[in-house]
Amino acid sequence: YATASKKGSAGSAGAAASGYSLASCLGVAAATGTAGLYLGTRASADNSKQTVSGSIEPRLGSEVSNLKAPAAIPNTDYENEPKPAYYTETSQPMHERMEAFVLDLQDRLVTALESLEPSKKFLRDRWEREDGKGYGISCVMQDGQVFEKAGVNVSVIEGTLTAGQLKSMRDRNPQTAKKLEAGVDYDFRVAGVSVVVHPRNPYAPTAHKNYRRFEVYKKNDKEAGPVMAWFGGGADLTPAYLFEEDVKYFHQTLKHACDAHDPSYYPRFKTWCDDYFTNVHRGETRGLGGIFFDDLEDKSPEELFRFAYDSGNSFIRAYVPIVARRMTMPYSLRERNWQLIRRGHYAEFNLVYDRGTKFGLMTPGARIESILMSLPLTARWEYMNKPEPGSPEEKLLKAVHTTADWAE
Repeated sequence: YATASKKGSAGSAGAAASGYSLASCLGVAAATGTAGLYLGTRASADNSKQTVSGSIEPRLGSEVSNLKAPAAIPNTDYENEPKPAYYTETSQPMHERMEAFVLDLQDRLVTALESLEPSKKFLRDRWEREDGKGYGISCVMQDGQVFEKAGVNVSVIEGTLTAGQLKSMRDRNPQTAKKLEAGVDYDFRVAGVSVVVHPRNPYAPTAHKNYRRFEVYKKNDKEAGPVMAWFGGGADLTPAYLFEEDVKYFHQTLKHACDAHDPSYYPRFKTWCDDYFTNVHRGETRGLGGIFFDDLEDKSPEELFRFAYDSGNSFIRAYVPIVARRMTMPYSLRERNWQLIRRGHYAEFNLVYDRGTKFGLMTPGARIESILMSLPLTARWEYMNKPEPGSPEEKLLKAVHTTADWAE
């Protein structure tokens, strides 16, 4: 997946990287200082400050001097690795295979992310629903040197659809409306993994991933089998600064996984992603896209499960090497403030439009901490913020006000 790199394509610390591939992206990007003050690279006397309590607090950006990209990132070669038992055991019920898949994918991504982070490990928090109808494992990291906040959550739950949830499902899909009757009680069962990663360095993009299988049954009648069942999910990239080679690499990697199953998937799901992840009130997309799909039942469950497996694992290859490439770039307060403003827009989408957040908050007995895991640790809202003409910040803003064919 090699693409040409462009010098100075983002921020006051432009990248002078060579060809972009899985191998080269593991190297540290060479950063050349132009305009602006690189906090964290000045003399040691100005590299820290004393807090009210008298302790010494590291200066903004100083963590990059202690970081080093690993020689290799684990779990990026999913195509050539031996397939797990749940992949090949076709006689096992699909909901059990999906549960095994999301738990495995959680472990694989946590391992890959921890390979970049020298100061922290993920906290693993297993929880049980109070009504006994399911469990989850929330893996969360906060205040790391590389990751300011990262969450890799699995939930395996069941329950009864509320009237609001049923209406939402029927309204969004005519086929669902035909199969799920209004006024009828339905039970559901879902297994899914949800991921949001907010790196500390403003040049390293935020990313999101979600894969799930949803089954709906007539109330108290699971033995009859699901009335309908579908897969949903996708992955998308939300940079604060635009490195075109990063976005192209991310999209090309996802496209490769899609094309292995259906050449129509990537263009369909890319357009769906652009349309879905839009802050309508701002007239801009949340980020620079990826793929998104829901209510997917156009092939056999086995074919769709294998697509979910490849697509879900491709995220590790598509995203983690980008963080490895950008996490050591020096940055200043200017870049940090812009990152926080963009995170504010990210939070707006998740709280106002996101279906998963809404579904979770409407579910009786839901675990709120896990549902709101996607929100950044810090964000910023400035009144009438407007980037300078021709600035890297304006370049990003122009990119989210349109769409592009990044995988071409």
